[in-house]
Amino acid sequence: MFEHWSKTGAMETSVIAPQTTKETALVAIQDAHEKAREYVSHSKAVSTLRAYRSDWRDFENWCSASGLTALPATPETIALFLAARADVLKPATLGRRLAAIAKAHQAAGHESPASMKHAAVSEVFKGIKRTKGTAQSRKAPLLAPQLIRAVAVMREDLVGLRDRALLLVGFSGAFRRSELVGLNVEDCEFSDDGLTITLRRSKTDQEAAGRKIGIPRGSSPETCPVRALRAWMDAASIAEGTLFRSVNRHGHVGERLSAKRVAIVVKQAAAAVSLDETQFAGHSLRAGLVTSAAIAGRSDRSIMNTTGHRSIAMVQRYVRDASLFRDNAASGLL
Repeated sequence: MFEHWSKTGAMETSVIAPQTTKETALVAIQDAHEKAREYVSHSKAVSTLRAYRSDWRDFENWCSASGLTALPATPETIALFLAARADVLKPATLGRRLAAIAKAHQAAGHESPASMKHAAVSEVFKGIKRTKGTAQSRKAPLLAPQLIRAVAVMREDLVGLRDRALLLVGFSGAFRRSELVGLNVEDCEFSDDGLTITLRRSKTDQEAAGRKIGIPRGSSPETCPVRALRAWMDAASIAEGTLFRSVNRHGHVGERLSAKRVAIVVKQAAAAVSLDETQFAGHSLRAGLVTSAAIAGRSDRSIMNTTGHRSIAMVQRYVRDASLFRDNAASGLL
């Protein structure tokens, strides 16, 4: 029962029918279900969900062609799938296939047949990894001297200004390509010391806690990432919104660059200084900063502050590569 005042000032009492209360509760529950489904859909990165869908389609298609049931599948079916795909997929990719199959079964209310607790699955997967090896191929780092040479021969039009800024900022901040193209003007703060970029979301920060990255001014105006970014923004009349944008053949500035474009720009830079462009990709900027910093003797802590690595083991992989000849036991012995 609810009380309210009438127009005459007298207090009136009204009764809300029980079914109305039930209907309101039902609507609230349905709304909560919708929100729960939406939050679940955001529990993984978009790229991860896209990869899982692709992985699941591959498994479904293989099962259909083989006359086997995909959902629910048996551990034996999973083992056969792994064996069939081992010649065309790397162990790391097969591992992601297993994760996708497990997620699909869990979502459907079934126990995962892709778990390593099933001997049929674990033994086949172990055998594949021992036979094929688990080392992942990595793209070459674009080192500081190579980047300096590449920047020196870049064009001076809008595309050249954009690509120069893209390369120098991407290298100096050790950005992943998705992070680089995701930047907005509002994420950038210029100061006398350099440029502070707020990275609002990254591969290892899907909950968008965010972190700040300092981009120092370069020792030379030609290779200064801060000057290069300002030159691109001024030439393209970018004062807000998307930072790195496409430029068509008529010189018109368009929409946000795709992550694939970063890889193309890096490959073009490598080719411009007579490097094998097939060995380079978007990740070459991030790897280039870490490797170049290690060669220059920068501390692990300073490198991790820039890259956002949480594990020193990941940084040490690059440091070891950089030290192959600088800290070599055989050096000077022969």
